[in-house]
Amino acid sequence: MTSAILSAINILTKPLCESFVRDAQSSHQEALLAALRANRASLLERLHSDTSFQEVRRLREEVMAAEGWFCSDTEDATWGFVQECLLLLLTLARHLSVELELFKQAPAPCAAKPRTPEMAPPLPPDVLSVSQQKMLGAALQFVVSLGLCPYLAPGVGVPLASRSAFGAMVENLVCGGAVPAVGRRLLTTTNVLLQLAELSSLATLVFTRHLGDVMAALCQLGYQPHRAGRSGTEEEKTWQLSAEECRTCKEALRSLLGKVYQPIVIKELLILQGGPKQSGAVGRSGGTGCRAALGSAPAWLRRLCGQLLSERLMQPNGVQAVVRAILGGGTGDESDWRKCEGVARILVTCPQQSASADNYYREVCPQILDLLHFNDKLTAQQFQRVATRAALSMVQEKPTFAQQYLLTPLLAPLLRCTTDSNKGHSQAAVEEWELTRCVEDVYKVWVVGNSPSAPLLEALEQVLPVVFTLFCFTKQNVSHLRAPCQEILLWYLSHTETLAALSALRQLSGLQGQKNKAAADLHFSPGSDGGARLCSRESCSDEDDALYEKLSGEQWRLECLMQLLAELKDCDLPGDFFLDLLQELTSWAAAEDEEKEDEQELDVSAMTLLEVEQKLLGRAARQGQRLTLLQVVAVMVESLHHTVLLRKSTQVVDFMVSLLQRACVGLNQANGPRLVNPVESQTLSMGMGLVATLLSGPQLSAEDYSSMSRLLPPLETLSQMHSEVVIQELASNLRAVIATHGAYWHEDLAAAAQPSGNRAFREKQKMQTEASDSQTTPHSSPPDSNSPSNTHVRHPASSEGSAAGIGPKGTSDPCPPTKAFSDCLLEACDPDVPTRAVALRVLTQMVQNRNQEAVQAQENVLMLFLENLEHEDSFVYLSAIQGLAVFADSYPEMILERLLKDFQHGPSLPTSKKKHSLETRLKVGEVLMRASRAMGELAPHLGRPLVGVFLQGTRDPDQSVRASSLSNLGELCQRLDYALGPLAQELSSCLTALIKTEKEAEVRRAAVHVITLLLRGLSDRTTQVLCDVLLDLYRALKWVVRSDPDDVAVLHAQLTLEELDDVMRRFIFPEQKLEKKIVVLP
Repeated sequence: MTSAILSAINILTKPLCESFVRDAQSSHQEALLAALRANRASLLERLHSDTSFQEVRRLREEVMAAEGWFCSDTEDATWGFVQECLLLLLTLARHLSVELELFKQAPAPCAAKPRTPEMAPPLPPDVLSVSQQKMLGAALQFVVSLGLCPYLAPGVGVPLASRSAFGAMVENLVCGGAVPAVGRRLLTTTNVLLQLAELSSLATLVFTRHLGDVMAALCQLGYQPHRAGRSGTEEEKTWQLSAEECRTCKEALRSLLGKVYQPIVIKELLILQGGPKQSGAVGRSGGTGCRAALGSAPAWLRRLCGQLLSERLMQPNGVQAVVRAILGGGTGDESDWRKCEGVARILVTCPQQSASADNYYREVCPQILDLLHFNDKLTAQQFQRVATRAALSMVQEKPTFAQQYLLTPLLAPLLRCTTDSNKGHSQAAVEEWELTRCVEDVYKVWVVGNSPSAPLLEALEQVLPVVFTLFCFTKQNVSHLRAPCQEILLWYLSHTETLAALSALRQLSGLQGQKNKAAADLHFSPGSDGGARLCSRESCSDEDDALYEKLSGEQWRLECLMQLLAELKDCDLPGDFFLDLLQELTSWAAAEDEEKEDEQELDVSAMTLLEVEQKLLGRAARQGQRLTLLQVVAVMVESLHHTVLLRKSTQVVDFMVSLLQRACVGLNQANGPRLVNPVESQTLSMGMGLVATLLSGPQLSAEDYSSMSRLLPPLETLSQMHSEVVIQELASNLRAVIATHGAYWHEDLAAAAQPSGNRAFREKQKMQTEASDSQTTPHSSPPDSNSPSNTHVRHPASSEGSAAGIGPKGTSDPCPPTKAFSDCLLEACDPDVPTRAVALRVLTQMVQNRNQEAVQAQENVLMLFLENLEHEDSFVYLSAIQGLAVFADSYPEMILERLLKDFQHGPSLPTSKKKHSLETRLKVGEVLMRASRAMGELAPHLGRPLVGVFLQGTRDPDQSVRASSLSNLGELCQRLDYALGPLAQELSSCLTALIKTEKEAEVRRAAVHVITLLLRGLSDRTTQVLCDVLLDLYRALKWVVRSDPDDVAVLHAQLTLEELDDVMRRFIFPEQKLEKKIVVLP
């Protein structure tokens, strides 16, 4: 029966043969009318003559009798054709409904055919094939084109002429405005389509292509206003719709909008709203492929669509539906960015139909936040972009509502971590998923959105201490929250005002009380998914442990803060913070004297116990604050590079102002004669050298001199009040240069601006200090004043001090190069450790520079180094080791043989102590290692004796000597290159035996390390030099990995195997090079 009805529909909608059309037509419209009449006549003839259509005719007549709109004597060919289509569609719908009811009431299959899981379920009768759906689609298209769209008012829906050329012809063919029964015909077609849509199989066909047309018809039927006082004939008045019919259309429209997928409904409503007269945001967002075809919709329709869109938006998941409708399947291009901006503008603007702005934003803001939490990669990016832009726009335009309904809920998990929110809730906790979602949302809105404004910065400032505490926690663990927390902190510090950023840094560093710090009874703990959760802290019973935990936590927070400041590239904030701390340090130094006077004048007897306690607590608090300040300054200087702290010349000037002011404070506090602090004097001299360097720069502008003018008052104070004449002179000269803007320049400033000259300046300062000391103590013993060292220091100060700074060797000599060779020899035997060590380093420099006196007395110098090699102080024997290494590099034939004997048999000097023989041998081994490194290309020539001695040392009874021998052997062998070939077998046997038989783990590690150094030194030549022993070495390494009990040795062996793997890969798969080879034929 279904097939018969569809066959009848096919007869009605099939195209006529070309010859009939060509004979009948004189135009396209006439051809179409002829085809419609011919198909209708053919259908009626088949229904009455063909016996296979008897049941179809019966059902058709029943439907015709039930429906009161059918008119058999109509003269309008198009409407007659539409009526036949509607009758057949209703016939099909009625038949399918009956069949579907019977199918649902049918009993279960008989037991003789038991159902198996592989069997497909029986198909319901309303399932249509592809060809049948195509027939129905053609009939529906005729119904909509001929019976619905022509009767829509101008501006309602998309005109047929804008859809296709066939639509334009149909629009000219059917003149709906000239028909008095326009509303009735439109109502009839719409009702039939809605009746068809009651079946799910037919509803899909109706709404997938014609939803917009049905909605347009319902809007016109239910909401189009009638013109007041309009005159018409009685016939026209009888065709007008009644109030009940209008109300039914309104209910049908509401029902339809509630059933259909909301993004599709919103898209169709935007199209119905029209193009030119809609708002800019909607026009940008609602544009589709036919935007150019959208005409001007009537005012009543625009208002209706706006109201319906507002209702769609404010319902549950309405924001998501709007975003899906407008964006659709975006590609991420520029048009998608504009669409996202348009959607954000729609969401932020409160519609006129809303009862109140408060209700609107209360409904919409939570949905905007939900857009941030999509996991689908295809839609998450666009949804997050819309949510971010909407949040930022709302913060700028509606800050009150944004704070109440957007920012506060977004930051709620972080706010629950603060002290204020946890008062009276000691068991409060934040789960891992809440914290993770909150941090990610903050990162998306603040960092990715990157639109700083005062409300955003203020809101983030409230949770900044908690974010920093969470960041410090993630730095101790592996967590995916570390990067977003760091980016959030960096974004705030780089976008907020300087004063606010400095205040935040002071809070984070502990110098200033935090407003919303993390609750003390709560702490972060690792989460199961790599995040963090906030839970209650267990109380610590031991006070020492609690104090240690507190101090270590504060130190860790400072280190994390310094890492943050180091990440602030091209930003002046680290330098500003550093200068702010120095300024505070200076002010405290100035107030220290006043506090001491107050303490001396304090009369405790006249105070109550409470006042005394408050005084003492205040003093302790100030001392603690000063200690914290010093700690922060020390960590900053230690952790941050000077290019980060002082990246601009103005910051350098500010630093020097703070330094000079602090020096002036020390001068003002000095009462009477004051001992000169050498550290302060050297710091001050280095600072003045820095100022001289700035002044010697090329092309200083007037602004530079203007910023340096702040140095004039402290320089004047130093030039008048400082106790050292050299600093007074330098301060006076610098002041003159700055005051004259470089017109005056003293020759001493050029030397002070250089590092070597700065050291000469300090030598001169030291000499004058000693001279002033000798003047203040005139009764010192004559032997001290006439000693050679004193006469040496005084003699070159005035005549050769500046030359020392300007000379080419001045920057590398650890002491003045004018010191006599004989004096250095005497000081190398001085019992004072620093004097002896410095003398040894001076002698080393002389040997390296081939000083004539040192070359002539090289035997004495060598004996002096060997004697100091046995000294117990590391400063001395390391200087001796450096000297012997230089000797071995300069005179290898003379020194290496002597050192090898001492390494094998112990020290050979008559004064050597036998009980320290092992230590001396190890020190000699260090000398030989440095000598091996310095041999370079001479290693194959000079290294053969060393290899033999080191191989013998691997059998020494002491494990330290064995390990030292292996270490030296590795350093030497990686430089022997092809000269290692004859020694490969012996070397392999030695290493293999040690690896498998040595009991000491330290020696086995050294043996494995030798193989590593061999492979690194030979690199691509390994397969040539070690071809005979490479397999043995590989098996030895594999034995270590499988059987060695020492974990460190196993790790070394694994690293060595990786080196060997790289070598073999390069050998088997050499790098392809494009090169030309020229071969000369014989």
